Amino acid sequence: MTVASSSPPSRLPPRGVEGTVPKPRSGRKRERDGGGDGALAALFIAPAMLGFLVFLLWPTLRGIYLSFTRFNLLTPAEWVGLDNYRRMVNDPIFWDSMQVTVEYVFINIGVQTVSALAVAVLLQRLTRSAALRGVVLTPYLMSNVVAGIVWLWMLDTQLGVGNEIIAGLGFDRIPFLADETWAIPTIALINVWRHVGYTALLLFAGLQAIPGDMYEAAKVDGASEWRMFWRITMPLLRPVLAVVLIMTVIGSFQVFDTVAVTTNGGPANATNVLQFYIYGSAFGRFQFGYASAMSVALLVVLSAITILQYRLTRAGQTDLG
Repeated sequence: MTVASSSPPSRLPPRGVEGTVPKPRSGRKRERDGGGDGALAALFIAPAMLGFLVFLLWPTLRGIYLSFTRFNLLTPAEWVGLDNYRRMVNDPIFWDSMQVTVEYVFINIGVQTVSALAVAVLLQRLTRSAALRGVVLTPYLMSNVVAGIVWLWMLDTQLGVGNEIIAGLGFDRIPFLADETWAIPTIALINVWRHVGYTALLLFAGLQAIPGDMYEAAKVDGASEWRMFWRITMPLLRPVLAVVLIMTVIGSFQVFDTVAVTTNGGPANATNVLQFYIYGSAFGRFQFGYASAMSVALLVVLSAITILQYRLTRAGQTDLG
């Protein structure tokens, strides 16, 4: 009895419908397809690139040039070298504005980060309601100017609902925006109220990327919610939290509109943040060269802080395997 040997698999190329061997695509055809994709990509990128060049790169380069000149819009720019930077180093108002700005940043970042993290964790652990997430984001949909005006009315010493409640409880009225001690913390908390929902949703998105089985395994081992937060949530949320901190620090150093509509830099320069001082120097006293020098200094400070934050927080690394 013989066993029929199976024939080896065919190594011939596949045939077409009518028995013909399909021809491979030519290199020229592939190049044409790649060129078409590149042209389409360039078409989609063009609007963003145009906006970047016109509204970001060119103003930055123009501002750096003006920082070495004396310019007031009425006469041509006059090259003065480092005079504006020497003036800035010896300007006590500049350093006072920097100190006020740093105080605002610390209050805003500290309260906003802790509050946003708490809200994000509660959204993840207690509810999955999309409506509740929308409610949390509602203040962010309001402009800074409108938020500032609303809080200015609410915190008015004589007629504000906030002081009416304080007086009704038997306490003295507090001049939140008219007192040197209260002004900067009040402005910081106004901006915390407006931005905390947006920051919380960014952190909530980071929490969603953490695998749920890690929490289930920790519960099986008897870990408490507090222990899971410090051992699982915080380490795995670190890259997202680092990026959020970088974004919020940069935005906090650029605070302007809330100050402009509530205190106008007062009382007694207590809220004269750096951006407001730059604006006053440029459009109030027409010292565009000096204002540009302070803007360049702020750019350098923010770049250094961003690089330092990125390295210390290891924002580009993750503990998720």
